[in-house]
Amino acid sequence: MRFFKDLTLSAFVAGFVSVLVGLTSSVAIVFQAAQAFGATPAEIASWMWALGIGMGLCTLVPSLILRKPVMVAWSTPGAAVLATAGAVGGFTMGDAVGAFMVSAVLVILAGVTGWFERVMDKIPQEIAAALLAGVLAKFGMQAFSAAQTAPALIIGMLLTYLLTRRMLPRYAVMLTLLVGIALAAVQGRMNWSAVQWDLAVPIFTMPTFSLAALMSLALPLFVVTMASQNLPGVAVIKASGYDMPVSKLISMTGIGTLLLAPFGGYALSLSAITAAMCMGPEAHPDPAKRYTAAASCGIIYLLVGIFGAVVTGLLIAFPKELVMGIAGLALLGAIGSGLANAVRGEAHREAALITFLVTLSGVTIAGIGSAFWGVVAGSIALFVQQYGRPRA
Repeated sequence: MRFFKDLTLSAFVAGFVSVLVGLTSSVAIVFQAAQAFGATPAEIASWMWALGIGMGLCTLVPSLILRKPVMVAWSTPGAAVLATAGAVGGFTMGDAVGAFMVSAVLVILAGVTGWFERVMDKIPQEIAAALLAGVLAKFGMQAFSAAQTAPALIIGMLLTYLLTRRMLPRYAVMLTLLVGIALAAVQGRMNWSAVQWDLAVPIFTMPTFSLAALMSLALPLFVVTMASQNLPGVAVIKASGYDMPVSKLISMTGIGTLLLAPFGGYALSLSAITAAMCMGPEAHPDPAKRYTAAASCGIIYLLVGIFGAVVTGLLIAFPKELVMGIAGLALLGAIGSGLANAVRGEAHREAALITFLVTLSGVTIAGIGSAFWGVVAGSIALFVQQYGRPRA
């Protein structure tokens, strides 16, 4: 099989690190969202089953078919919206499932009509690159700010990364991760008590539909998923130089969400941060073979779904400083490439910098994250500066 022929250790490690960063950085928010609707521990495990299966299949299958790194994740900003709205709205789990399904239908319509892809095609490459750099730079900064609470761990990982980047560049991230795990274990920072030896079992919840849930849950979930998750996800694809059927992929995430919503699959979407890890040269020097990193990520997500609490517990056992450190170091190349592409042309440079800074600021307005407002601010700046002027 071609996949096994193209697969390298660095590609598999990129897929593993993507799952590690994706889960540990936001799984607590997903738990909070489920608990906001009164979920039992068994129902929370069902959510993990649905999300793991959904992310795994939607990442693995198209990556193998297209031979390109398609990365799908759960909507972290969507989970934050659900956790907030569910806590104050008094909605039941049935109301939540109904809202998930309505949001999924809207996502499918956005993909089938192609309007989202048409909007993204009008965004200049420099703006997309600045958006990518702004989203990823937060993780680069966190890698070094983590030294405040775990200096020995972060310094050890940084030195390992710098040395291996010079001597064994293809395995720099993998060796840095191994050294980080060893240092964390020696320091007694590994939280093995988080591991629970239970398998996830899907639990079906009958959806109920109401106007209140539509306005408070479904529409906000759709908006933040498209603006704060799918938009930077497409920006990563464009900035990485891949030509993908974006509309079909958007529709696929909507269909996956619709099918898995009754079991807790609240929102699948294109990935941004973890996608950059699998689409960069650290995953594989050959862009045509980086799909193996995404496919590896998909396989691990499937294991997360099947073994639920076991795999999630193993990943949560890593200290947050280790996760922040490996994420930031693994994304250095993508951050640098994004910044370089953002400022390469003088005509778009200032607008790209505004996009970068607004995105990096983390500002949230009307419940919509900074990725969306960064594109809005950059587009307005570009319009004001360039409208009516002859093209170079």
